[in-house]
Amino acid sequence: QVHLVESGGGLVQVGGSLSLSCAVSGRTFSEHSMAWFRRAPGKDRDIVAAINWRGTSTYYADSVKGRFTISRDNARETVSLQMNSLKPEDTAVYYCALDDSGLKITTPQALGIMRSYDYWGQGTQVTVSS
Repeated sequence: QVHLVESGGGLVQVGGSLSLSCAVSGRTFSEHSMAWFRRAPGKDRDIVAAINWRGTSTYYADSVKGRFTISRDNARETVSLQMNSLKPEDTAVYYCALDDSGLKITTPQALGIMRSYDYWGQGTQVTVSS
């Protein structure tokens, strides 16, 4: 069984920081690209950031470039999202997802376009208030 468990969500003030983590089990973690998605109230789910299996390539949505950083620790089988300079529009449920295509993704473009993020966690709520 594949399990993804997010943690670290909470309430922060505008301009503050928050770090999210996702623990992965049921797959050989180092062989899979990972991503963070979010869904704000009344909006579609959007990809936020992604990282390939070796951590050598990353993708970021334009809305979070320069503010968010995705990273992975293959030894601990976790993927993280460091969020800085938070804005009210960052308020959303954040999900981590695992790419189960088996492909060795090497480019940021591919990480952002792939539709093979097949496994998802339950999400963690991030609320940014003024």
